[in-house]
Formats: sequence, C-alpha cells, structure tokens
Amino acid sequence: MEGNVVLALLMSAAAGLSTGIGGLFGVFAKKTNTTFLTFSLGLSAGVMVYISFVEMMPEAMELLSLAYGARQGELVRLLAFLGGMALIAIIDKLIPEEDNPHEADNWQVEEPPAHKLKRAGVLTALAVGIHNFPEGIATFVSALRDPGMALPIVAAIAIHNIPEGIAVSAPIYYATGNRWKAFGMSFLSGLAEPLGALLGYLVLMPFMSDALYGILYAGVSGIMVFISFDELLPSAEKYGKHHVAIAGVLAGMAVMAVSLLLFM
Repeated sequence: MEGNVVLALLMSAAAGLSTGIGGLFGVFAKKTNTTFLTFSLGLSAGVMVYISFVEMMPEAMELLSLAYGARQGELVRLLAFLGGMALIAIIDKLIPEEDNPHEADNWQVEEPPAHKLKRAGVLTALAVGIHNFPEGIATFVSALRDPGMALPIVAAIAIHNIPEGIAVSAPIYYATGNRWKAFGMSFLSGLAEPLGALLGYLVLMPFMSDALYGILYAGVSGIMVFISFDELLPSAEKYGKHHVAIAGVLAGMAVMAVSLLLFM
C-alpha cells in the first residue's frame, strides 16, 4: 500500500505540473504578438467551458444523483455551480477598484492594459489551481486503487493542463515582460494537483463520498465558467481580433474533445 501511495502522488504531480509545459509555450512568443495573446485567452476559455459543461457537470450530476436522488441531486449541483460563481465573483469584487476592469467603466486606449492582463492571468491561475485541486484528489484515489486504470486519467488531465498553462503564463508575460514570473505562475497553479492528492491522503480520504466529489466538480465548473466569460473573453476582445478569439475558443474545445475521446 505504501508503494501505491507514493506512485499515486507521483502520478498526480505529473498530471498537474504539465501546466509548466504550457507555461513554456506561453512565454516564448514575441511580446508584440497580440494575435497569439488573443488566441491563448480564447483557447483557455474554450478549455474551461468545455471541461465544465461536457466533463465536470455531467460527472457531478451522476455522483449527486447516486447520493441524493435525481431531483435533489440536481438542486445540489445547481447550488454548488452558482456557489462557485459567487465565490469567484466575490474575489473579483474584493480586488481594488482601480485595478478592476469591471469597476472602471472603460479601457483607456492611451494606457497599456498591463495590469488588466496580469490580473486576468492571476485569476486564471487561481481558477486552474482550484480546478486542479479536486482533480488531484480524484487522480490519487484512482491511482491508489489501480495504477494501470489511472494512467488514461493522468494522460487526459496532463493534455488539458497544457493549454491551461499557456493561458496563465501568456497574459502575465505580456503584462510584465518577465518570462520566469509567467512560467512560475503557471507552474505553481499546477502544484495544486499534487497538493490536492496529498491533502486527499492526509485529511479527506476518511470523509470522501460521491456527494463531496459531486459538489466539488459543480463548484469548480461555476468558477471556470465565470472566469471564462468575465475575464478571458473580454480581455481577448480588447485587441479587436474577434475571429482570432473565437478560433481560440474552438481550438480549446477541440483539444479537450480529442483528449477525452483518446482516453475514454
């Protein structure tokens, strides 16, 4: 069992830290390439929305239905989804007004949007980290039971963590010009996955249930949908490259769809 625990933790770490691979892609583009930035922001929105509605929300419904029945399970899922949106909205509101593009009524063209890009990247890192946390628990539990069966799960998570790493690092790099800071944020957001695995081992395993998994998945879905529509897509649109942003959204959804098909 001890050997399985170590292997399960390592598998969770490998899946989560693949965000660092995406982070490298995000920081080695030319700083003036706003097309790449727009595409990256759209890509992240596509990944997050697709994960939320195609993967995590159905999984949450299945788990919560087993725990509470279909009608009550749907109510719990809805409350958890809205609760996730409310949580990230509160975080958004707590950011100082002068740094909040939703409190400031317009973007002033003569000013570089660096602080807004940095904020988008940091909030994306937060969303990715929160998203990776329950994934780490799920990866750990499956690997602890059967490492062979967990391999496709780890591979699928690693694949979809790469574009998430791009979306964290690219806006921070464009805002600061600091490759190490941008890469570091993407790498740190991936650390939430092995952290989730470790916490699952130390604290949560005695209490884990279908209900708790379902609530976590629905809540994280709400967080990611809010970030996509409130931060990522509006930031992408500021560069006047609407079709590039939409192409990024479609590419992000396609990446997720293919990764899920490959590892079903």
